[in-house]
Amino acid sequence: MKRVMTTKVGSLKEKDPEKRGKVEVMDVPPPVLGETDVLIKVAYCSICGSDPHSIEGIFGQPAPFGMGHELSGVVVELGSKADVTGLKVGDRVAGNFLEYCGTCYYCRNGQQQYCTRAGRRMAPGMSEYVVWNENQVYKIPDSIPLRTACLLEPLSIAVRVTDKANIRVGERVAIQGGGPIGLLILQMMKKRTATSLTLIEPIAARRDLAKRFGADHIIDPNAQDVIAECLKITNNIGYDCVVEASGFIPAAKIPIAIAANEATLMYISMFDKDYEMPINNFDVFHQRELTFTATRVAPYSFPRAVQMIEHMDLEPFTEKSFYIDEAAEAFDCHMTGQYPKVLINCNKDLADK
Repeated sequence: MKRVMTTKVGSLKEKDPEKRGKVEVMDVPPPVLGETDVLIKVAYCSICGSDPHSIEGIFGQPAPFGMGHELSGVVVELGSKADVTGLKVGDRVAGNFLEYCGTCYYCRNGQQQYCTRAGRRMAPGMSEYVVWNENQVYKIPDSIPLRTACLLEPLSIAVRVTDKANIRVGERVAIQGGGPIGLLILQMMKKRTATSLTLIEPIAARRDLAKRFGADHIIDPNAQDVIAECLKITNNIGYDCVVEASGFIPAAKIPIAIAANEATLMYISMFDKDYEMPINNFDVFHQRELTFTATRVAPYSFPRAVQMIEHMDLEPFTEKSFYIDEAAEAFDCHMTGQYPKVLINCNKDLADK
């Protein structure tokens, strides 16, 4: 069995090959199936924006370590007690890469993302096979190709962001950053009846996708004054919800400048771990009553993401793929930003199914 592993921590943007983060395929022992587990033959695993951060060592994992968490596949074996959800051999599935215990304080308190035992078995998705606990696995509709189903996890993030935004019918929404998560959120907010729906994005191809997905307004920060345009769009009121999905430090404070009074600001992107954003407490809290929030993975969102996947326009996210033996090339392609998503096909016999 092969798995994509990083063998050296370092930036994928680094030109010096001795310092550059490295991705390669290596053979590892097959995963062990527990009695409540499911063995999945992986079809596709898409590259997440956080994966290059992992390679850089931001999460502190010792290299080499397995990569990938946005996967789809087919059930090939079930543990003797994996009988709660009705899964069967041959089912086409996707799901939650984090294994939760369900019994600790946080799981029982509706805060599954803080499970004290979460991640105790982080099975890498860029593998020929993975073992997940039954509670991580969700059957996907027959109408959804496996190539598309690997987007269930990022779609679950869009579900959770929309939940936490808690916008009311007709409220104004802006999204800063048109990467795959930003574009999925844009689609979800459109379905949530957001108005003055605005995407702020420097890459032309992503702006074009925003038009396809129903954005009311699109701003190019390289050619336009973002704050002036946003205030013009909202008649100087600002947006009721602003989602920061770019992770671009020079733009980190823009959501504050374009927010309406009592707006919700959602910082969902991954900034440099040492970055601390300065704010004016008097203006932000005492005068304008702004609410800041964020998301940490997507607890309790997967069942509804499964319900939504048939109602989303996901074809643009599945255009580019590589085989698992081309993992290094896949990551190089991802780093160009040319495609909204890059997929890795982990078993050729499941390609395009």
